[in-house]
Amino acid sequence: MPLAERRAGRLTRLLHRAALLAAGIVATAAALAATPLQPLIDATPSGGTLLLAAGTYTGPATVDRPMVLDGGGKAHIDGQHRESVLRVRTNSATIRGLILTGSGDSHDRVDSAIVVEGHYNRIEDNRIEDVLFGITLHASNHNVVARNYIRSRPVDLADRGDGLRLWYSTGNRIEGNDIAQIRDVTISNSPRNRYVGNRIRDSRRAMNFLFAGRSLVEDNDLQYNATGLTILNSDGIIIRRNRIAHAMDASGAGIALKESSAALVHENEIIHCAVGILADSPLHGLNRISIIANRLSHNVTGINFYGERGGHLVYYNRFEHNLWQAVVGGDERNDLNVWHGNYWDDYEGFDRNQDGVGDTPYEIRAYADRIWMDTPMARFFRSSPILELLDFLERLAPFSSPTLILRDMAPVAHRQSKQP
Repeated sequence: MPLAERRAGRLTRLLHRAALLAAGIVATAAALAATPLQPLIDATPSGGTLLLAAGTYTGPATVDRPMVLDGGGKAHIDGQHRESVLRVRTNSATIRGLILTGSGDSHDRVDSAIVVEGHYNRIEDNRIEDVLFGITLHASNHNVVARNYIRSRPVDLADRGDGLRLWYSTGNRIEGNDIAQIRDVTISNSPRNRYVGNRIRDSRRAMNFLFAGRSLVEDNDLQYNATGLTILNSDGIIIRRNRIAHAMDASGAGIALKESSAALVHENEIIHCAVGILADSPLHGLNRISIIANRLSHNVTGINFYGERGGHLVYYNRFEHNLWQAVVGGDERNDLNVWHGNYWDDYEGFDRNQDGVGDTPYEIRAYADRIWMDTPMARFFRSSPILELLDFLERLAPFSSPTLILRDMAPVAHRQSKQP
């Protein structure tokens, strides 16, 4: 290599090292120049307001008395990658308008931007970035978490933290938050909360409920997550007017319910998911799962019921452009599900009296489809040419009576017909 090129390369490396050193010096100087937040909090009397000027403040810090901490949207709290950035260990405090970054990286400690350990607090209009967990409510009741912007770190999905985490917390209102690029929103042992108008995307499970019954999930927008709503052991949950789209993970679903009874799934729009609604049978026959007036469109499978006890009420839904409208497990000869008044875009019956109801029931019968329904490993081959050929031959000259999957006795004949 010519001497001039060697010298040029050496000079480039030296300049790069100098730039890195300068960046480190600038970052250190900035940290030293930032104002510690804790002394300012300590100087604020109970019931007072701390209005932070624009600039950078260092944490971690703890709010331990009722007060208003207001950053005006321009105050930046840097946790310096040590534990949680801000802890709220009091009742009736308000935390608003802060930019919070730099939590620790411990999943065991649940390092978060904000940890709430009190009641009747308001956490609103904050911007949270470059943290592990977003907002954590720990045994905290009757708080409001509203209009926060929450992002985890740009790492692998499983290495991120939860954007929002509730643990043994009840009576809280989670409203209007913009959450993305997190792991999950996790609600554990936290019944009777309201989740309204939130936007969650580009994550694993948009909302994961475990022992969190009697909750309201309403008007949320959940898109491009591996799974939309996962409901486990949570009775009496209401899922209403949500838009859930593009949950196309191989094991994902728009809404998945397991061991949950007395649930209402009402007026949701579930589009382009691997399974629109996935549900097992309720634990008690009287506590049915009601699926009413939803739109299920462009899904691989519209509805998948598994289990042998039935217990689902499916009324006035719209099934459009799904690859399979519905799959029902168990013993179909004793089907305890009720299908009534649904619109099926592949219904082939007539409506001679023009009352909007089909003259004949809508039925789904399984021919060769039973192969992949009964043998999970064969699902890889569904819609393959060989299964399509087998299905055609079965329909042309069946070797045995096809299995009845479902029967809707009053299908809607026309999409434009008004539904109750």
